[in-house]
Amino acid sequence: MNKKIFFIFFAGIIALTGGIFAQRFSVADTKPVEPNIPNLKFSLPDLTGKQRSISEWKGKIRIINFWATWCPPCLKEIPEFIKLQNEFNDKGLQFIGIAIEDQQSVKQYLSKININYPILIGEDDGIALSQQLGNIVNAVPFTVVTNRPGQIIHRHPGEFSREQILEIITPLM
Repeated sequence: MNKKIFFIFFAGIIALTGGIFAQRFSVADTKPVEPNIPNLKFSLPDLTGKQRSISEWKGKIRIINFWATWCPPCLKEIPEFIKLQNEFNDKGLQFIGIAIEDQQSVKQYLSKININYPILIGEDDGIALSQQLGNIVNAVPFTVVTNRPGQIIHRHPGEFSREQILEIITPLM
């Protein structure tokens, strides 16, 4: 009987730990995730090689998407991001794409699609940046949403749907 009680107690501890872990990585509200990171600070080159600072879009709701041309879910998201950028540009929404590969591959892909938001070339620096911003599983795509003051309010590994994005950004507008 003691073994049975021990097993139930042990299973309960595992379930509790798993629940705490799952809650830690699921952010469904618009409160800052990392209040100790009041403003993002980084620069990466654009397609022309010009350094672009994230501060260029200060005061906007920023959706920073890490992606790659070899990633099918990444490419699936882009048309919806284009539509959302068009719809909410005048309300202060700014998508920023950070490609985690070389400039030539990105240029080749962008010759086939007209993206209406800035694309930065991250390569290895982009991978490191995504990890610094909370990409603990090294997922691609990986998206970070910031509020107007620049605080991270949501991290999203994997494909990010229109409905999910609207749920996050609507209260911010």
